[in-house]
Amino acid sequence: MTNTNMKPTAPQKRKIIIFSDFDGTICMQDTGHVLVDNYGCGAAVRGEFERQIKSGERSFREVSNDMWGSLTIPFEDGFEIMEKTLTMDSGFKEFHNYCIENGFPFNVISAGLKPVLRRVLDSFLGEKTSSDIEIIANDAVIPTDGSKWLPVWRHNVDSGIDKALSVDEGRAQAEAQCEPDEIPLIIFIGDGVSDLAAARQADVLFARQGLALEKYCQENKIPFIPFVSFVDIKHEIEKISREDQAKTGGVGKPVRYNPRANMWRRISSKEAVPTLMAAATPTNEEKMFLWPETFSEPKPATINEGEATTF
Repeated sequence: MTNTNMKPTAPQKRKIIIFSDFDGTICMQDTGHVLVDNYGCGAAVRGEFERQIKSGERSFREVSNDMWGSLTIPFEDGFEIMEKTLTMDSGFKEFHNYCIENGFPFNVISAGLKPVLRRVLDSFLGEKTSSDIEIIANDAVIPTDGSKWLPVWRHNVDSGIDKALSVDEGRAQAEAQCEPDEIPLIIFIGDGVSDLAAARQADVLFARQGLALEKYCQENKIPFIPFVSFVDIKHEIEKISREDQAKTGGVGKPVRYNPRANMWRRISSKEAVPTLMAAATPTNEEKMFLWPETFSEPKPATINEGEATTF
């Protein structure tokens, strides 16, 4: 179940639900790779496994069973190297605090292992703060002696988790909590092409600048907003919230979501990712909803470079 019940501490103008990938997005490295390279089969064997996935010889799940199964250490022992190796996005703490202050539920969707991701977030944010984040990921059976970690797949799909289904479930839960004419705004944040399935279900897509998801969106003319740091995402969501406030009459007046805000998702082609253009005038907005392929273009990457924070 996604985390959709956080209580706002500041006026909320739109029910915004945020989903984010973890490895390469929140954490700059891949948590599984760090563990496997240091305590499992090693980087060379893992490289061969990745080749097998790309060639179609074996599925992601088959390879992942072998990679995780190669680990032979107790759960807690693996985190010494992770604490030395992992870095987190430099703006993630600030962004997460912003989500809490505004009552925006923040959910992680990952093909990684939930116990590992939770342990990393607990270490970085503290257990109390980390508990506000719902993690939607594959689980694991980890023997006390650490021998042969066994993934427990969330869905019967190649990646072990259906990210698109997970976002849809989150949207359905949010809609169930809305008034009949209210429409939640779904945001997805990612870095790789594997995030595209979830991104297609979102209203706003953020793609980490310079990585595979951004490149794919550019090549396929899929609307997105590039980011370097989660602080950049915070600023963009603030723009969206200000626009929403202006259109609904300001603070203190009843807010009803414009049904057009969800029109894009309903009428756009399967090849398009829905998005909300915060700076659009009403006239351009009408054009965007009615002719998305013509009037929606990727936003130029103008964000200044940021730094990662050591885990």
